[in-house]
Amino acid sequence: MKKDLFSVLERGPMLFDGGIGTQLQALGLAVGEIPETWNMLYPEKVFSVHDRYCKAGAEILTTNTFGATPFKLKKGGVELTAYQVNKSAAVLAAKAAGDSVYVAGSIGPTGALLMMGEIDESELLSGFTEQARGLADGGAYVLIIETMSDIKEATIALQAVRQACALPAIVSMSFEPGRQGYRTMMGVDIPTAVKTLEAQGADIIGTNCGVGIDHAIEIVAEMRKHTSRPLLAEPNAGLPQLQQGRTVYLETAEAMAEKIPHLLNAGANLVGGCCGTTPEHITAFRMAMKKE
Repeated sequence: MKKDLFSVLERGPMLFDGGIGTQLQALGLAVGEIPETWNMLYPEKVFSVHDRYCKAGAEILTTNTFGATPFKLKKGGVELTAYQVNKSAAVLAAKAAGDSVYVAGSIGPTGALLMMGEIDESELLSGFTEQARGLADGGAYVLIIETMSDIKEATIALQAVRQACALPAIVSMSFEPGRQGYRTMMGVDIPTAVKTLEAQGADIIGTNCGVGIDHAIEIVAEMRKHTSRPLLAEPNAGLPQLQQGRTVYLETAEAMAEKIPHLLNAGANLVGGCCGTTPEHITAFRMAMKKE
């Protein structure tokens, strides 16, 4: 039986895995293809990504369910229910995780705008609840609501998790720099995000995606001013660049790993990678964390 996640965190920082979608793209996932369908179509390929992250030293694996809300799956023409897709993904990640590695069930944004009436709150709540229930039943140990830009959608997802199960919940927002400081795409600043998420009962608060590790360090430092909760940081491997028709990320494992100590000193308790990061990045992160 795994030890309580928060007991482990009390002993020191923990390491998440890296990008899932970009790893599946390297294995043949086509532009426009629904990544979550690979949990059923090519489970061996999804398993291989999880397995490589385990071997790289990740202590927490993320399920391949970022876009597995009913809204997104239906829009993509997927006939299986969100419950089925999420449960199968969690089972697959748990198989790779074994007895020592934790599984975080990924819940991403729907891509629909509440303020524009593209979706209503009850539909959001119902969809996130179905997704969370599938992840919990499939063996997730913690749920991670990630890459959120709308604080209302993030809090509805958190409410759904509480309705669906008793698992710990991480809520991670994506911030970008601007003239008014760091804000999400929907204009939410760091203090508002942190204070709202803490008030709503998020167990861990975080930042992911964005524009790279240098910015993640600054975001975490600002977050730490407003909460004593554990903080998660999963930056991209820099901004995506288009080279010869391919999207690439240029921050190398070595360059990012050099800055991991700064990320930890800023207040991060859990670190990992988002888009463009690879098992090689996670191996380098692990070595940097061991030096702390």
